[in-house]
Amino acid sequence: MSKMHCRRIASALLLGSMLLGSILLAGCSPIQPWVKPYEREHLADPIMSFDRNPISASYLDHVFEVREGAHGATGSVGGGCGCN
Repeated sequence: MSKMHCRRIASALLLGSMLLGSILLAGCSPIQPWVKPYEREHLADPIMSFDRNPISASYLDHVFEVREGAHGATGSVGGGCGCN
């Protein structure tokens, strides 16, 4: 191989690695949220709930938390004193 051919390969590899690096770093850039705060109320529609009966599901979550001794992993609200 000639020196010119090796330099072209090296410059192509350098350019490719710089392009790949810039693409990867572009994924770390902060992106503005697509959903505005005043639009989020439409996403919290009860029809999008996983449970058909949210009151029953809340009661069952409470029962499981008391039985397992773990509180807060399901996102339910409580004081943590065990008096609710």
